[in-house]
Amino acid sequence: SDPPSPHSPSNGSSRQLSVDEMYLADTGGQYLDGTTDITRTVHWGVPTPLQKEAYTRVLMGNIDLARLIFPPNTAGGMVESFARRALWDVGLNYGHGTGHGIGNFLSVHEWPVGFQSSNVPLAAGMFTSIEPGYYQDGEFGIRIEDIALVVEAQTEEEPFLTFEVVSLVPYDRNLIDLSLLSPQQIQYLNTYYETIRARVGPELQRQQLAEAYSWLQRNTEP
Repeated sequence: SDPPSPHSPSNGSSRQLSVDEMYLADTGGQYLDGTTDITRTVHWGVPTPLQKEAYTRVLMGNIDLARLIFPPNTAGGMVESFARRALWDVGLNYGHGTGHGIGNFLSVHEWPVGFQSSNVPLAAGMFTSIEPGYYQDGEFGIRIEDIALVVEAQTEEEPFLTFEVVSLVPYDRNLIDLSLLSPQQIQYLNTYYETIRARVGPELQRQQLAEAYSWLQRNTEP
């Protein structure tokens, strides 16, 4: 018989999750109106100072790239380091790409969009993931992945470009060290949380999902 898939649960490989560890969930689905690829990292207990700082710096990189304003025809590889800078500041890094194109009911990793040197220049209308991370072998892993749409930025002269994050899932407040964030990063978070409340909240109410709605309200407070 075939060996069990590494992605199938079994009594040999399963273990109970505890509140004393980080939990990384890389999720996604195919829908008729689009494809999702969203990663969130959570800690249900008391994170260590390193876990909290590493998570916060991954989030800072995610925000710094998402709110970047850049000229048209900029290659993704040129702006990729914005997602790493907050980690580089303290000698941390991650060993994978910062993002990939995503198809509309097609491939989750869709060439040729992304942040590698071999990807095409970014243009309005493209969808890409933004997914910095940090990993300690055998200890914990952090990734924060959103899908973003390349859009025109409101600039004085010729239109520049920026990103509009379309994944509407709160980040883990338990892991954010607010003292590391700049006022601009906090403002970005608050605007993002307002968007989540406005778009997801009414749908949860429509479906009468009271528990999910109250969770959303708690996790999108300013």
